[in-house]
Amino acid sequence: MNVQLEAGWKAALQEEFDKPYFGKIADFLKSEITAGKTIYPPGKQIFNAFEHTHLDNVKVVIIGQDPYHNPGQAMGLSFSVPDGVKPPPSLMNIFKEMQTDLGIDPPSSGDLTKWADQGVLLLNASLTVEANQPMSHSQLGWHIFTDEVIRLVSKEKANVVFILWGKFAQNKEVLIDATKHRIIKSAHPSPLSAYNGFFGSAPFSKTNSWLQEQGIQPIDWSL
Repeated sequence: MNVQLEAGWKAALQEEFDKPYFGKIADFLKSEITAGKTIYPPGKQIFNAFEHTHLDNVKVVIIGQDPYHNPGQAMGLSFSVPDGVKPPPSLMNIFKEMQTDLGIDPPSSGDLTKWADQGVLLLNASLTVEANQPMSHSQLGWHIFTDEVIRLVSKEKANVVFILWGKFAQNKEVLIDATKHRIIKSAHPSPLSAYNGFFGSAPFSKTNSWLQEQGIQPIDWSL
């Protein structure tokens, strides 16, 4: 797998790319594609989050679990779908909470690239998935890599907001130095749990308040 990354990420993560587990990920993906399997997101978008949010610019990290596994949805940014694709239920609930929290009307597009370009690292724990097979690559080794990304951001940066929605994301809290970062936790925006603490959690205003307190430009959450 020829990983093309923004220079800051590539330098910081080079040791990971050289480790055996990462080679196994690359070999597996190549063999699956050769066998005719459909893998999401498309190859050039697997590392999309790192392309749009450079290491030097990370202000916020939103941790997702798995890329979307239906056709046309996954684009390498957690929770995001390309323009023109109907936002899935969790993303619609994110937009509902954004409206309640900030008064921003739900956008017509589910493309969150604007957030990523402002410093919101939209990081899925697994960076690939087989079509129509949720969590199919969760044991592939991606979690080793993305856990290292979280550790790296925690170590190298200061005053980053980590937004942890649901138990899976909250398990990553042990990787984060809470003495120099802000951690915001709530239920997941999934329809199964959104009413159990996601709605009303105000993550967007809390994030911006923290950033402003640290003298950091807040995020324009409108899309």
